[in-house]
Amino acid sequence: MSVMVWGVPTESPVELLLGALARQGADPVVVHPRQFLEQSVDIHLSGGELRGSLRVGDRTTDVGDISGVYVRPIEPELVPELRDLPADDPAMLRARAEFDALIAFTEAAPDALGCRVASRLSAMASNMSKPYQAQLVQQGGFDTPETLVTDDPDEARAFVRAHRGAIYKSVSGVRSIVSIVDLDRDAERLELIRWCPVQFQENVRGRDVRVHVVGDEVYAAIVDSSATDYRYARAQVGEDATLAPYALPDDVAERCVDLARDLDLPFAGVDLKLADDGRIVCFEVNPSPGYSWYETAAGLPISDALARWLMTAA
Repeated sequence: MSVMVWGVPTESPVELLLGALARQGADPVVVHPRQFLEQSVDIHLSGGELRGSLRVGDRTTDVGDISGVYVRPIEPELVPELRDLPADDPAMLRARAEFDALIAFTEAAPDALGCRVASRLSAMASNMSKPYQAQLVQQGGFDTPETLVTDDPDEARAFVRAHRGAIYKSVSGVRSIVSIVDLDRDAERLELIRWCPVQFQENVRGRDVRVHVVGDEVYAAIVDSSATDYRYARAQVGEDATLAPYALPDDVAERCVDLARDLDLPFAGVDLKLADDGRIVCFEVNPSPGYSWYETAAGLPISDALARWLMTAA
C-alpha cells in the first residue's frame, strides 16, 4: 500500500510528514502542484467501482493501492508558473484538469476504496464561514465566544462596550491577525465597516491551547504569551510566544475527537481557550493545520501520528 502526499514538499507541514513517512518505511507518492507537466491522473468509475492510476514521473500507482492521502494543495491559479496565464492556456487547462481529478479522487476514495484522506476539501469548507462553524462547535459541547458580525458601526460600538472590550478577526477561512478594538483609536476605521461586514468577539481572557486531532489521538500544546494573537506575539508584545505540551482532561480530549469526527476532519487543529471564568472556549477548528511550530516547539510527535494514520487502511 502507498501513501499519497498532495502538496509542496518544501512547505514545513508537508516536509515534516514526508520525514515521518520515511522513518516508518513508507515510500510516498508526492504530487507536487508545480510539477503538473510530469504528472497525470486517470480516474474513472467502472461498474460502480472507482478505478484508475496516478503517474508521477516514471512511477505509476494504481488508486486501489493507496491507503491514505494527505491533502494540502495549491489552486492552479496560484501556482507561480501558471498564475499569469489565461484560463484557456493549455498548461492551465492541464493543471486544472489534474487538480479537479485529484479532488474527485479524494472525495470518493474514503467511501469507494476505504482510503484515509486528511482531509477532504468538502469537509474543509466548514471553516470558510466562522459563524457557521461556530454553530457546529456548539453542537459539539464547547462554548464559543459571544460574537457579532455587522456592517453597522453603532452596533459594533455597543457590542464592544457591553463586553468591556472586544477583538475583531476574519469571518472567513482567510488568515487574519486578531486585534483589540480601541473605540478611540479606531473611531474612523469603524465607519468603514459599512462597506464590509466585520466579525467582533468578546475578548476571552485565559490560556490558549492548540489541540491537534489525528484520528482518535490528541496532541495539545499550551501557550505562554500576553499577546492578543500569540501567532504574532513578537509584533504585538515584543517577544515570541512559548509552547509546552499540555495534558488535556480526558473529557475535553474526547470532545475534541468527537468534534473533528463530526466535521469529517480526521486531522484538525482545535483552538481552545482555558478561560479565567472556568469556560473552555473553542474559537475554531482548522481543517488543514500548519502544525510545524507546535511539533518543533512543544516536542509533539504530530507528523509521526499522521504518518501512522495514513499508512493504516481504514
